[in-house]
Amino acid sequence: MEKRIGTALILIESTEVVQQMNEIAFKHSNIIIGRQGLPRSNGQNIISLVLEGTTDEIGSLTGQLGRLKGIQVKSVLLKNKNNEENS
Repeated sequence: MEKRIGTALILIESTEVVQQMNEIAFKHSNIIIGRQGLPRSNGQNIISLVLEGTTDEIGSLTGQLGRLKGIQVKSVLLKNKNNEENS
């Protein structure tokens, strides 16, 4: 299956789910190529993940995160042109 490059923006509204979020991210660490966390003074923290994987792998990660109460997730995926050149 074709790999994609993408990002997932995660808004954490409740710190009670951070441990669960980290466990899910660890299970999908093979597709995470970068992670940046931004604490905010209003109690809502932001994490940005840079991803490379199939749409199924990325969908699994974002779907599991999106089911956690207190977290919002949005993702954007791009075609990886390197895949097309290597075909």
